Amino acid sequence: MPDLINLIKDAQARLRGVVSPTPLVFSASLSKALGFECHLKLENLQKTGSFKARGAYNRIAAPGSAGKKAGVITASSGNHGQGVAWAATLLGLRSTVVMPETTPIIKYMAAKGYGAEVVFHGGSFDEALGRAIELAVATGAAFIPPFDDELVMAGQGTIGLEIMDALPDVDAVAVPIGGGGLISGIASAIKSVKPNARVIGAQAEASRSCSASLEAGRPVSVEKSPSIADGIAVKRVGDKTFPIIKRLVDEVCAVGEDAIAAAILQLLERKKLVVEGAGAVPLAAAMSGKLPQGIKKAVFVISGGNIDVTTLDRVIRLGLLKEGRVMKVSTVIPDAPGSLARLTNVLASQKANILHVVHERDSEDAVVGSTRIEVILEVESHSHGAAVRKALAEAGY
Repeated sequence: MPDLINLIKDAQARLRGVVSPTPLVFSASLSKALGFECHLKLENLQKTGSFKARGAYNRIAAPGSAGKKAGVITASSGNHGQGVAWAATLLGLRSTVVMPETTPIIKYMAAKGYGAEVVFHGGSFDEALGRAIELAVATGAAFIPPFDDELVMAGQGTIGLEIMDALPDVDAVAVPIGGGGLISGIASAIKSVKPNARVIGAQAEASRSCSASLEAGRPVSVEKSPSIADGIAVKRVGDKTFPIIKRLVDEVCAVGEDAIAAAILQLLERKKLVVEGAGAVPLAAAMSGKLPQGIKKAVFVISGGNIDVTTLDRVIRLGLLKEGRVMKVSTVIPDAPGSLARLTNVLASQKANILHVVHERDSEDAVVGSTRIEVILEVESHSHGAAVRKALAEAGY
């Protein structure tokens, strides 16, 4: 493999004036909560909404890619396809993106918006990848790998150079892992400047291809489950990325869906940032206590912000429920004037905010002359919810 750090420096020059350096922002609230200095590298603010624009443009714009005159083609579950479409259009080339049938609407519509022809195939990224390679052979178009390619890795590695320029005394960088292109590039850049800085990979429990490969000592395929971190849900880490991960990444951890949802909600509420599941995984690892001890100054790579509205709505609801900030109470009251007012007075006395009320006069456990009431409440915490339930019980409900 060519010296990746030199390719990263070449990529930095190639991307200058095309891809903007993204902000590195300090978070006082996260630093207080986690006990060490926390900075966020905001690739969700990058062109096309994710870091993928870097690698895609670097790969397509680099000299010597055979077949580019016939257009470019790739496979993607969303962000890489948008990056390829954007870069190809900018460079005056046709682009085709093969996507799984399960791709969120926002992602395939965005790829079309950037100028790509979108082809749907299969139920997973790996099935879409196989079809994209077939189409590249049939049409003569240049295939742009999503992650397992030196020039793609080099483009992503420019993030690492930006981190070191902005925060040279960083001692830990947490990065999402899917196929490994992002962390391979970033680790190469970070370690070339500061070899003792720790690079930590974060993956979803639903797709542990990287940790399984490290345990096996070689890239292996794993079965994966649906995940809100769909951008890193791949069955197999790359053949080219794996040796770099093995050599340069200090630790790899995995987090569950609830933790990812909580991290998305935290970033939305505290930092006003819209972040997709894959982008929230590094912070989810920190919030779950999965990072190593002794960190003093950390950077979390927020890799993308392309989350569809319906998923975001479900994530917010799940997050609020898990944090105990939304609760539902159900009780039977007399079907008479003033009965509901008495119930709501008890709730008001506990500072519980009513979000929704449902009357069920036909409920099986509501005898004639009574009605079942279900109330969805906004509360402060699990303990506040317990206090509300106690007050209702003491009032005879």
